[in-house]
Amino acid sequence: MPTALRRCFLALIPMLFVSACGAGAPAADPSITIALVNGRIWTGDAARPAAEAVAIAGDIIRAVGTSDEIRALAGDAEVIDLGGQFVTPGFIDTHVHFLDGGFRLASVQLRDAASREVFVERLRAFAATVPAGTWITGGDWDHTLWGGELPHRAWIDAVTPDHPVWVNRLDGHMALANSAALAAVGVPARVADIAGGEIVRDPDGALTGLLKDNAMALVEREMPPPSEAMRDRALEAAMAYVAAQGVTSVHQMGSWEDLAVMTRAHQAGALGTRIYAAVPLDTWARLDETVRAGTYGPDGRGDAWLRIGALKGFVDGSLGSHTAAFHEPFTDTPGSRGLFVTTHEDLDAWVRGADKAGLHVAVHAIGDRANGDLLDIFQRVAEAHGARDRRFRIEHAQHLAPADIPRFAALGVIASMQPYHAIDDGRWAERVIGAERIKTTYAFRGLIDAGAHLAFGSDWFVAPPTPLEGIYAAVTRRTLDDATPDGWVPAQKITVEEALRAYTYEGAYASFEEATKGVIAPGMLADLTVMDRDLREIPPEQIRDARIVRTIVGGRTVYEPR
Repeated sequence: MPTALRRCFLALIPMLFVSACGAGAPAADPSITIALVNGRIWTGDAARPAAEAVAIAGDIIRAVGTSDEIRALAGDAEVIDLGGQFVTPGFIDTHVHFLDGGFRLASVQLRDAASREVFVERLRAFAATVPAGTWITGGDWDHTLWGGELPHRAWIDAVTPDHPVWVNRLDGHMALANSAALAAVGVPARVADIAGGEIVRDPDGALTGLLKDNAMALVEREMPPPSEAMRDRALEAAMAYVAAQGVTSVHQMGSWEDLAVMTRAHQAGALGTRIYAAVPLDTWARLDETVRAGTYGPDGRGDAWLRIGALKGFVDGSLGSHTAAFHEPFTDTPGSRGLFVTTHEDLDAWVRGADKAGLHVAVHAIGDRANGDLLDIFQRVAEAHGARDRRFRIEHAQHLAPADIPRFAALGVIASMQPYHAIDDGRWAERVIGAERIKTTYAFRGLIDAGAHLAFGSDWFVAPPTPLEGIYAAVTRRTLDDATPDGWVPAQKITVEEALRAYTYEGAYASFEEATKGVIAPGMLADLTVMDRDLREIPPEQIRDARIVRTIVGGRTVYEPR
């Protein structure tokens, strides 16, 4: 039975019970396995925006209504009294690096290191906890916290002589290697420059240990890979962590190796998070063959737990690393306009090939030139191949030329954005790109008003996978240092319900799954997030203080505070 028809049929079931009992209460539905009552439910469904209760049969929502109606339908099924707690469709994080995030949960923590001394001490202390020869990775440092000086391998060589260190900046577009790491992978002292990247050197030409974007491959392609067991543990840790944040589905931006880990977990029945997995754009032909081979089910693209068919590419780097591609130079470094990680020729060819094969294309673009150029490619490819429901995505879409904002809606391009980045970057972005360009940076309001599809995510590991903080960011735009109480670029604020929609329905739309999830309605997957307060009714600055009290995926509670 087609999904839409199934939803209509299931929606009729409660009414059929009412009819069978005449004017009395509806008869109990024996298929119901659990019911939530006495809640404040934001359904996201225009047909019934609000409700008090929901009944679940297995992994499907059976009915939505008042507490009395659902109690009657529930019969002997388990009934959970929410006591006025706030319920939404399960949060969908549309941009994560899932295994990377899982690995980082157990790695050195440098995100809040606010000085050179703390940075060095944390690496020294962590190195003392792992055997000699162990690679120390992750970190997610932010040099803006200690004044902007970039780290140097000389800072850490003395405290990590027996451990190769490869710790990245929090945006993932720049990383620091110590001397042990450079030696372990054989990077020569006079290594040649890398197109689409930067090797940072001292004035005398010596390596500082910092590598940006494509140059990072000098280390990463030679690093020993983690074992299957380590990858499995990282996935398990990642699923547990996002469940505690109310996240029920993620869009994974990763590798074929990552997909193999997720496939193995799915085959073992071990997935507790629904995953839409993207692989690198330049491997579109391999993905096309995989889909056609039917490895992932009858339609070749998987099921409600693990789906494939998406590809992730890059145009440029990041703002914090000064590698995002802009039309005009950076304000603080007038000699640079950023760089292109992928050549225009390659990007155009890969997008054309993937789109012709009917695959889903999502491409990272940060700077205004990167976004404009990518929109041009999307437009040319769509015109060449003809109309279809292709749903091109731009990942991040952070800094937009004003004229490009309406093009998202006109071209049907999804803006896949991460609101936490706005209140993080907002602490320093104006110094980098100036007062004029920030007016259309993280342009949530502008994109919605233009009629574009806006889907929210985190970019975890780069930022925390915490939708409550993301909603807070989109609604208040108060920077992390609270230096902008009225909001950074307040004209781009959106409402709580708009932010909720971006984390639910629009996330489902961004993976072609809006017929099965993203709203609370009969026939939809029973993925729900329960919070301790109604985000619509509290002062916006208190949204980040809300707490997740239950996360339900497929009718099963996967998180509840102990």
